[in-house]
Amino acid sequence: MVKVIMHGCNGHMGQVITQLVEKDPEIEIVAGIDLNDCRDNGYPVFTDIWTCDVQADAVIDFCTAKATDTLLEYCEKRQIPVVLCTTGLTDEQIKKVEETSKHVAVLKSANMSLGINLLMKLVKEAAQTLAAAGFDMEIVEKHHRLKVDAPSGTALALADSLNEGLDNAYHYTFDRSQRREQRPKKEIGISAVRGGTIVGEHEIIFAGQDEVIELKHTAYSRAIFGKGAVSAALYLAGKEAVFDVTVNGIYE
Repeated sequence: MVKVIMHGCNGHMGQVITQLVEKDPEIEIVAGIDLNDCRDNGYPVFTDIWTCDVQADAVIDFCTAKATDTLLEYCEKRQIPVVLCTTGLTDEQIKKVEETSKHVAVLKSANMSLGINLLMKLVKEAAQTLAAAGFDMEIVEKHHRLKVDAPSGTALALADSLNEGLDNAYHYTFDRSQRREQRPKKEIGISAVRGGTIVGEHEIIFAGQDEVIELKHTAYSRAIFGKGAVSAALYLAGKEAVFDVTVNGIYE
């Protein structure tokens, strides 16, 4: 049985994963890390990650970006593979993730959903055909009012997939309110909506002359992200130092 530490155990996703793992005979949570330790999760919760000395095969992370640096240092020192699901990381933090992966296994994904990871492949292929035909590309993402980062990490990952199919020749635009000009040809627009309890919605729009193609993914429950993270932990446990930025291989 794979033993994991849940980083951010008392947050929304931490609780979703706790419930999923309770029903999975292949994995168990042996400890949690969270500033809030008022819940009884059936496993010990540490408010300071450095006080957690529980033996584990992997860490699942759904926390905040400000906690990421310490988490990476902890996992490297203890040689525990980490499934990194926190979004909103700075460029400097992403570099730290890549550096850490030279010493301990790291799997980072902006979204643990199988559907989103398939969508990334589809939009990359579509971009190669449609951009050459003069189609403009836009991404609209929607999330609940409590999400603090914008645009979402998934929206940026989808933009990167589009751009990778086009030799990274396009730039991203997040705000056009101060511009008075036509849309540049090599631009990918990214818009964010925040409201209500929207779990997650990502729409990629290919707008051409007299026709529009839309690819869309809608998450109705956080459970889809939790299932992917659990699969990732099972996959990563026991792996040597490696950096993986997708979860595609987990489902093959």
